[in-house]
Amino acid sequence: MNKFPEHFVFGAATAAFQAEGALLEGNRGKNYWDDYLKEQGMFDPSLASDFYHKYPEDLELCRTFGINGLRISIAWSRIFPSGVGKFDPSGVQFYHKLIDECIANGVEPFVTLHHFDTPLSLFEKGDWLSQKTIIAYVDFAEFCFKEYGNKVNYWITFNEPWSVVAGQYIIGHFPPNIKYDLPKAIQVMHNMMVAHAKVVEKYKKAEYLGEIGIVHILESKYGITNHLEDTRSARKEHILANQFLLDATYRGHYAEDTLENIEEILRENKGVLKTTREEFEILAYAADQIDFIGVNYYASHFVKAYIGESTIHHNGTGEKGSSRFALKGVGERVNNPEVPTTDWDWPIYPQGLEDMLVFIKERYPNYKKIYVTENGMGEKDVLCDKQVQDDSRIAYIFVHLKAILKAIERGVNVEGYFVWSLMDVFSWTNGYKKRYGLFYVDFKNQNRYAKKSAYWYKKISNSKLLE
Repeated sequence: MNKFPEHFVFGAATAAFQAEGALLEGNRGKNYWDDYLKEQGMFDPSLASDFYHKYPEDLELCRTFGINGLRISIAWSRIFPSGVGKFDPSGVQFYHKLIDECIANGVEPFVTLHHFDTPLSLFEKGDWLSQKTIIAYVDFAEFCFKEYGNKVNYWITFNEPWSVVAGQYIIGHFPPNIKYDLPKAIQVMHNMMVAHAKVVEKYKKAEYLGEIGIVHILESKYGITNHLEDTRSARKEHILANQFLLDATYRGHYAEDTLENIEEILRENKGVLKTTREEFEILAYAADQIDFIGVNYYASHFVKAYIGESTIHHNGTGEKGSSRFALKGVGERVNNPEVPTTDWDWPIYPQGLEDMLVFIKERYPNYKKIYVTENGMGEKDVLCDKQVQDDSRIAYIFVHLKAILKAIERGVNVEGYFVWSLMDVFSWTNGYKKRYGLFYVDFKNQNRYAKKSAYWYKKISNSKLLE
């Protein structure tokens, strides 16, 4: 099988803070990145890809190159500068114009409500550890539904809750830069899923005609050997990073095997998970109502047993072989010599995507459909004579599209694929060196240049044939 269904979406993805720039336009409020990045002094996100001003050009590129779906996100602090209270009309109007431009170019907007960008005022009050943030987020979502709901058909509540907690409380490279606090990470995942469920309830009970889902980053985990200790460690990391969130998404509660492993991890790390009956009632409602799941997939991990304190080194520079990831009570990620990696030590393993898609189908038979909402390859691209020969990116996307076709053959309902990213964007922890786009951005003048991968992707989108 090498042909995708005719209705299959071939899209691309962006995120507000990574693409828009224009941090001082209108009355935009700060999110938790603004001051942190300024103090750090390594990367300046103030221009990013200037999507705030260049979006008409970028949407024309979508139309020209056969990209018929685009993930965008609404920056909460552009709408509500303080996270709550008065809205900013200029921010509201910007997203009207952006959504209208998508539609005018035949591009379906898939709109994310939270993509790593809690407003600073709410972040300082506890972020997702605080009920105040959950309440404010539900109000923000309701506002967006009322404002844009008549023209947005696909809503996404959150982008990657696991990445949020890993960055904020485990790896520590997202503010508030806390490391190895698994109890906080687990609590925040639960709280974000409760917030997701409350937003799904608001959307469904208002009887909007569109669909609503959530995006999870789902990386398959494998024991580095078949020894019980290694396979058990891989399973524990899978439950922590994947199954815990998927159970909340599709079951509305945590299955016995999920809870046993989570509680074991919490005991090892001297923590407890706080939940209420009311939270599980709303999770159960949303599990029955959710229309789709977005799967972000870049890599899988190979895991060995590990006894000791947590220790992590994040490879944010592309210095191959420099990463380390070992979690107390879970396991340690290690290289599989048979699996190639990127310069940032991400294993290139498309089988992991196929396995994850099949896992969702088999464990959660109430799922309705899946979109692969991010997949792509970060490279140190070089522009030469206004061209980028990114054959390695083409090869990466090809094998992952092939994995999706295999999953479809195995009965998984996958309805679209979104390459990360549409154009080169600002990276949260890599600045501008790690490029993912189909379109090269010269950040000195914001000019766009189609990479070889953009022309290749256009052929796939137009023909629906992978060859």
